[in-house]
Amino acid sequence: MIKKHNKGILQLALAVCLLLVSCSRALDQAPDGKISLDEVFGDDEKVAAYLNTCYQYIPGEGHQYFFWMRGPVDWSDEAWDTDAEAEAWITSGQLYSGNVSAASHFNTQWADAGNGNYWVRMWQAIRKCSVFLDNIDNANVKTEANRSRWKAEAHLLRAYYYMVLLKFFGCPLPVIRTAHNYVDDFSQTQRSSYYDVVQFIIEDCDAALASPELPWRITSGQEAFRFTKAVAVSVKSRMSLYAASPLYNAGGNYWEEAYQVNKQALENLKANGYELYNKVNFATWRDNPDVFLPNDGAKLFNEYFCNNMGYESNPTDKETIYQTNAGQDGFNTEGVGAQQGYKSGSCPSQETVDCFETTDGQPVLDLAKPYLDEVTHLQPNLNPANTLYNEQDPYENRDPRFYASVYYNGSKRKCYWNFDETSESVENFPASKGYRTRIIATYAGEPQTGRHPTIRKATRTGYFLRKFLHPNAGQEVVTGGHAYAKVMRLGEVYLNLAEAAAEADHLTEAYEAVNTIRRRVGMPDLPAGLSKEQLILRIRNERRVELAFEAHRYFDVRRWHKPTDDLEKTDRWITAAHITRNANGSYTYARGPVSRERLCYQNKFLWFPLPLNEANIMLALTGENWQNPGW
Repeated sequence: MIKKHNKGILQLALAVCLLLVSCSRALDQAPDGKISLDEVFGDDEKVAAYLNTCYQYIPGEGHQYFFWMRGPVDWSDEAWDTDAEAEAWITSGQLYSGNVSAASHFNTQWADAGNGNYWVRMWQAIRKCSVFLDNIDNANVKTEANRSRWKAEAHLLRAYYYMVLLKFFGCPLPVIRTAHNYVDDFSQTQRSSYYDVVQFIIEDCDAALASPELPWRITSGQEAFRFTKAVAVSVKSRMSLYAASPLYNAGGNYWEEAYQVNKQALENLKANGYELYNKVNFATWRDNPDVFLPNDGAKLFNEYFCNNMGYESNPTDKETIYQTNAGQDGFNTEGVGAQQGYKSGSCPSQETVDCFETTDGQPVLDLAKPYLDEVTHLQPNLNPANTLYNEQDPYENRDPRFYASVYYNGSKRKCYWNFDETSESVENFPASKGYRTRIIATYAGEPQTGRHPTIRKATRTGYFLRKFLHPNAGQEVVTGGHAYAKVMRLGEVYLNLAEAAAEADHLTEAYEAVNTIRRRVGMPDLPAGLSKEQLILRIRNERRVELAFEAHRYFDVRRWHKPTDDLEKTDRWITAAHITRNANGSYTYARGPVSRERLCYQNKFLWFPLPLNEANIMLALTGENWQNPGW
């Protein structure tokens, strides 16, 4: 068995298996001549250790992008990063100001928790997997069961790394089945279409699925973070959807294919014990009035994201398919920044809040044209059929997932507050530092939790992120450890199927898939009789609600555009709740910009740029410009 965190074996493997990064360098020389790859694959433990090193490139995602941020969540219309003003040199500030290039983009700079430097690191990882696959059949392995499972994992890891490249760069890539040697002629490197690369990803996933030794679920903590067949079908589900989408389909219609892949993926996952997290399991949420969540739908949704999947045969969480070991929560770096006085991190946008329906299942806005001013978003185009939404009482009667995901004006949080209240905090004065319940007031002028354009602990938008934050986490409450990033889960597969089925004219199945997601939190089914176009709009909105702040929206809004489009209508202006506290204690609600327009909406921001030096290398080697448009 492979123990992923066996540091002794891992360090040995790193010493003997150093592989250089780009195709312009030597790729498989032993680092000091003391051991060769033949010796590595001649020893069972070293073979296992080599496979371990293939795992080390998996992006952690979650809350561990550089300087404790959420990366793509902050770069889409989902949220605003408070560090964009407080630390403008960090990625969000650079992107918002448009001050990035192929030489200075996030992708060229960071790799915290494996997040960043993707072009270099993913190709290094792909080559490692290919070296392993080139040698495993003749390697000295003690059991054929191990050989089969390890080979399956290497296929799946390679598919995963290709998926990362396609998600961020979205460009034609070479398909590499065997590892190149440094003496190879790279001038003949051929790039395949996006669709063909996805077919190669599916081929690798199918090779992994063919192994009888690859399990559907990890049931031992000693094997934590290893890949499974569930990961394989999830990669197929996601990438078949991407390949069919307007940004990537090159004019082809692949929706029926995506539908078939996703239908089979969901069937296989359900048949092998995966199911939606559908009840409140822990007394910390179920019996604790201090969680301040209004119903079981909100409680189970928040509970799910604040706890880790278990590595056991019958886990409480049967929904999570894969989690990384990157942190997902952080009460001192995200959430309500005043709690510790540091920073609030990702502040949900008004646009995200607008997506949560009222309890009768009616959208707040007209989804076909949500804003009358389509760029600045200051004039909401309200849904005339919605009778529950009140612009001056906007947080009543909302989807349970809203309360589980967002702290808003008037929310309550019980935890350790690291300050004495002052008279300016009208809702909470007087109160001393300590463990207590506090009303989260977000109007401009509230000194602790109010909206402010530059203060790091403040909210930029009138909202704080709650989804991954334990209700009472703080220095006086032990919450059982940090939640990990759940980067693949069954809820996504349901929504992938819903979208593909609707696009492929299987409307009944699309309804059933999306309604299954809604029912688990107590939301009513979508109304019958929607046209195909109306159903697709509802499914897309459901993705925004269900998958909010999980780094899907960034990629969704891009893949739904055509290659010639830009992101002006979604990403140029992000709005905030501009709240005024009246003398009688009531509030007046309005909308306004967060602070400034974002300049990362132009066409080129549909894709990451290739690092400038890597693009130059490929231009010199192949005579072809590999760089993405506009960079």
